[in-house]
Amino acid sequence: MSGLIGRKIGMTSLFDENGKNIPCTVLEVGPCVVTQVRTEAVDGYNALQLGFDDKAEKRASNASLGHFKKANTAPKKKLVEFQNFDEDFKLGDTITVDHFREGEFVDVSGTSKGKGFQGVVKRHGFAGVGQATHGQHNRLRAPGSIGAASYPARVFKGMRMAGQMGNVKVKVQNLNVIKVVAEKNLLVVKGCVPGHKNAYVIVQK
Repeated sequence: MSGLIGRKIGMTSLFDENGKNIPCTVLEVGPCVVTQVRTEAVDGYNALQLGFDDKAEKRASNASLGHFKKANTAPKKKLVEFQNFDEDFKLGDTITVDHFREGEFVDVSGTSKGKGFQGVVKRHGFAGVGQATHGQHNRLRAPGSIGAASYPARVFKGMRMAGQMGNVKVKVQNLNVIKVVAEKNLLVVKGCVPGHKNAYVIVQK
């Protein structure tokens, strides 16, 4: 689907016409530059490669500098391909947050916050087993049994256990666009999106 690259600014809340408090996330979306145009004849599919967030030329390789020079733009930190744009964009064109309209629904994907190695209570919502008394001293947050004994004599795949939590790609679907602030490239969506502040996000129609 068509979309743009952005950055998560943070969360806030707005009041609707009925006085209801709505939690919102503020995103800085675009401007994105068309850095490459994929075509059916050359690449086998139609798509646009968009670049977002300038970076210093000294931190870019010579190959990438030549790539961005074709689009007549500065080197970009983030590159993503999008398909199914209704408009015909050319190499070097700039797409702004005006691509979205208030009231429509978008999907936002990003990398969730990394939580490190976590136990089953935090990672999977286990209640914890055992009682806090009768002599037990360290089993309040333990997972309990993870399988039978002599049969099947193994632990099944997919068993919910302690381990690495977060730092994975997450997509939140059907978020309502509350407000579009074109002069500041801001997009306000209802609800929360994955990632920490200033994390890159991909907003798709």
